[in-house]
Amino acid sequence: MKKLNIRQVVLDTETTGMNSFPPYYIGHRIIEIGIIEIINRNITKNYFHEYINPQKIISKEAFNIHGISNKFISKKPIFAKIVHNFLNYIKESELIIHNAQFDVDFLNYELSLLKNNLPKIEDICTITDTLKIARNIFPGKRNSLNSLCSRFNIDRSERTLHGALLDAKLLSHVFLSMTTKQNNFKLELLKEKNNIIHINDFKKFFKTKKKLLIIIKASNEELKLHNLKLNLIKKKCGFILWK
Repeated sequence: MKKLNIRQVVLDTETTGMNSFPPYYIGHRIIEIGIIEIINRNITKNYFHEYINPQKIISKEAFNIHGISNKFISKKPIFAKIVHNFLNYIKESELIIHNAQFDVDFLNYELSLLKNNLPKIEDICTITDTLKIARNIFPGKRNSLNSLCSRFNIDRSERTLHGALLDAKLLSHVFLSMTTKQNNFKLELLKEKNNIIHINDFKKFFKTKKKLLIIIKASNEELKLHNLKLNLIKKKCGFILWK
């Protein structure tokens, strides 16, 4: 049987800035696109990276985030010159983005400015938002890219400033860590560490366990610690299963 190649592409962008209120993209432009390719859950060397001349000034606030200067970007191609290569690279793939709506809105805005009847991003890709995945796994916790890298022990020492390609690479590792079957037990431990307990999680966990459970009686000290733990869970979740 022929092996099915599952292609996913992890994207990040940098911009000239953003508005304080929605729509955030009006009057601003994309200046960098970075994309990492994943085939069958393996990161490949086939990446996409372009700096783009926005034909407008980069805000000081945005420069402080990504460090891309007006002088540097003025020598790069405009969006119209790279758009077809970009669309061909991502089409018919699962597009993975952190806080996807922000980047997708910016990209669709860029496409609309060309007035060439180009498709919207969601018309040529399925879109997966890693921020939504993270919030489902770690509700109530910080789920920025930096926070997730720290949580999954992903090295981000090179990330002194934001950069589309570097951030896409880091997000690729975060995405694989959050979604791999081999990491399910690690996620359970992380959830417990963060005092996040769900009934369905325990049902799924014990369904997979077929080995005989060995019953060991707890000491008085262990029972005291156990009761303290149960009280903490009740405070966080509003209910407990064992009391």
